[in-house]
Amino acid sequence: MKKLFTFASLSLVVFPVAVFAADPATPLGWHAQSLAQAVGYMVLFAAIGIVLAIVGYKLFDKCTPGELHREIVENKNVAAALIGGAVILGVCIIIAAAMLG
Repeated sequence: MKKLFTFASLSLVVFPVAVFAADPATPLGWHAQSLAQAVGYMVLFAAIGIVLAIVGYKLFDKCTPGELHREIVENKNVAAALIGGAVILGVCIIIAAAMLG
């Protein structure tokens, strides 16, 4: 009797798992179905990320007094370059988090 009870309780646990595991799930969203599609998505997201990083840097440059880009390139200001790099990294972290969802 104890073996029957054990078998019945075990089947209640295993049966639903087996039923749902056998059901093939249809892919939803941006999940790639092939290597070429994955590479295409990677190139698309990289291009979008680079463009948004540049836009974020330019927007930061417009919102601050002076011209950060000119200060870095012409005057070789290391402190301005560190600020510019930090801005680009910050924008990239935000973009990556938004893309990952």
